[in-house]
Amino acid sequence: MTDNPRVYVAGHRGLVGSAMLRRLREKGYDSCVTRTRSELDLLDAAATEAFFRSERPEWVFLAAAKVGGIYANNTWPADFIRDNLTVQTNVVTSAHRAGVKKLLFLGSSCIYPKFAPQPIPESALLSGPLEPTNEPYAVAKIAGIVLCRSYNRQYGTNYISVMPTNLYGPGDNYDLETSHVLPAMIRKFDDAKRSGAREVVLWGTGSPKREFLYVDDLADACVFLMETYDGSEIVNIGTGEDLEIRELAEMVRDVVEYRGTTRWDASKPDGTPRKLLDVSRLHALGWRHSIGLRDGIERTYADYLRSRKLA
Repeated sequence: MTDNPRVYVAGHRGLVGSAMLRRLREKGYDSCVTRTRSELDLLDAAATEAFFRSERPEWVFLAAAKVGGIYANNTWPADFIRDNLTVQTNVVTSAHRAGVKKLLFLGSSCIYPKFAPQPIPESALLSGPLEPTNEPYAVAKIAGIVLCRSYNRQYGTNYISVMPTNLYGPGDNYDLETSHVLPAMIRKFDDAKRSGAREVVLWGTGSPKREFLYVDDLADACVFLMETYDGSEIVNIGTGEDLEIRELAEMVRDVVEYRGTTRWDASKPDGTPRKLLDVSRLHALGWRHSIGLRDGIERTYADYLRSRKLA
């Protein structure tokens, strides 16, 4: 493999893909290939194969995916499983046919059972029932892991799979119908601050515990693993630290400087009671996160305020 491989980042305009592109360029990988969705529809198998045949990337970061929070997963389950299965299959198949030397598949911590042991080791995969609210998305991601393993086994490819915890950061999605919990909180508290609302209503009880990783830390971990790790065993990427959603809300409210009250709507679903990843494998490989949660939220809120000014 060359010291400066030709790299394709699929999904480079998304939260994860844009962070990966930033990190690659920071580290001197200056031969990066990107395509917007309008330029290349990864749901189109023929177009995807033609792109790989033409561009011949050596490394691929598969960050393109249809993602969303509880509301989106509950509302469009067929879209989530269909689109993610299709994109994964098209990219991995085309990568193999074009002779890609290494591929990183980005999974999700939702692949693990709803009641997995905490913290969740990689060995918990397929050991129990999934959380029903995002089962279609999780099944698609599990299929992607097995797809990569199967290509490694049958064709001797070098396709690795990583499972990040809950992500947030610059370029996040703040749409209240499709966003994840942390950016949704930023949007809700900021809207309430601007409108002078006395109360913000949040979903669930606030009692579930979650782990959050700043997206630039994820990108750094992914580049690190592409440089150093070869194997079919999945690798969790996280901080190894979690907190209650209620505590997260207080932290976000404090960063936004919203002075009203918070009310929890217990009629809405909580999702998995706790989801903390066991990151001992990643630590043993030599990587740890560097950006703390409070610092990351402050950076993300600053990015949100910039995006509002540009809108």
